[in-house]
Amino acid sequence: MRAASILLGAALALAACKPFGTTDGGDTAEQLPLVGQEKIDAGKFECVARGGNWVARDGAFICVKMTSDSGKSCQAGSECEGECLARSKTCAPVTPLLGCNDVMSEAGYPMQLCVQ
Repeated sequence: MRAASILLGAALALAACKPFGTTDGGDTAEQLPLVGQEKIDAGKFECVARGGNWVARDGAFICVKMTSDSGKSCQAGSECEGECLARSKTCAPVTPLLGCNDVMSEAGYPMQLCVQ
């Protein structure tokens, strides 16, 4: 009799448990974060939907977007959608600028910015 009551209690306790990741009784696959190729594909889709180009670089992927103010004259980074290039004092054609580039800070001071 005691074994039957323990078994019944365990069954009731398990029946009350919710699967990991669900809050509203939905499918757990919809709640878990994307990984691997699915994550890469989702990033590419989001990038292209925002008008960017999905670029492979050093074994990773990055979303590169053309700026609307490319070539516009600037004195500080705050005047550009991306960066203000220090040598030409013009707004950069893409964002982000990869590698090391001489740019103008938000306050208008020259500096070197390195992005990998």
